[in-house]
Amino acid sequence: MTTPSKSNAQPLVVIAIGGNSLITDSEHMSVVDQYRAAGETSHYIAPIIRQGYRVVVTHGNGPQVGFVLLRSELAKDHLHQVPLANCVADTQGSIGMQIAQSLQNEFLRHGQQRQVVAIVTQVIVDSEDPSFKNPTKPIGPFMNEAEARQHAEQDGWSIAEDAGRGWRRVVPSPRPLEIVELPTIRALLDSGALVVAAGGGGIPVIYKPDGTLRPRPAVIDKDAASCLLACELGASVLIFSTDVDKVALNFGTSEQVEVDRLTAAECRRYLEEGHFAVGSMRPKIESALTFLKQGGEEVIITQPHRLEAALHGIYGTHIVP
Repeated sequence: MTTPSKSNAQPLVVIAIGGNSLITDSEHMSVVDQYRAAGETSHYIAPIIRQGYRVVVTHGNGPQVGFVLLRSELAKDHLHQVPLANCVADTQGSIGMQIAQSLQNEFLRHGQQRQVVAIVTQVIVDSEDPSFKNPTKPIGPFMNEAEARQHAEQDGWSIAEDAGRGWRRVVPSPRPLEIVELPTIRALLDSGALVVAAGGGGIPVIYKPDGTLRPRPAVIDKDAASCLLACELGASVLIFSTDVDKVALNFGTSEQVEVDRLTAAECRRYLEEGHFAVGSMRPKIESALTFLKQGGEEVIITQPHRLEAALHGIYGTHIVP
């Protein structure tokens, strides 16, 4: 884990916003609705920055990438289809703009001038990553089983049931290895800017033998990429802002219980016992363990409106070494 420079003594917090948390419900999925949700989330992030924390914001894009792919599929008789890596880049730009603009507007409302920069971020993956042969990353809207199987038959989609919430399209999700724009992100932070980066886990790219970059058709897990970025930047705290207040054990059963605090050892045990679903909480818990192992001080999981309180230990689930 990278040690922060002495010139940046303020603690660094990486806040990962879930793609689903930008969509409040099935009746509010439009771009305007997502913009409003981004504005609401920014309202909860801004106080953290005003308290003196340096902040990097990352975000998910699973539903949004699915929307772009569906539009492309519907328009295939009239326009070329959009490659998956380009869908990630498109949503990085659009969601990053919404978050950056919302944060800048939030600062202006409080009479502050802060530079907020959204960076289209590339992330190196292994071209032989096993996920390319076994897609597991959910994207796009939820469907019932009949709709999902129809897409699988007619459109060749890989589909899977997603943590008891419905069926979704699944795509490859290779492990993130290196963030191409890391030096630029670090320089912007050193200049005092608030940075939005690694949106949707970053655009998956590989190194060719001559050192050039090429995109790969995949969606990197946002939680894993946020963890990598937090480790490389030497962040103190990693926050997963999602659609639940706290982590729950025995989720979806009569024995469900929310937890306020977990140690790394407890997380490993609960992972082995199968408490956390692959398409839901498991990536966050796995990323939390990696972050703490690399020297991070704390991981917090909660909803956007709980962010400030959670950072002060009042709410959310807190995971510690």
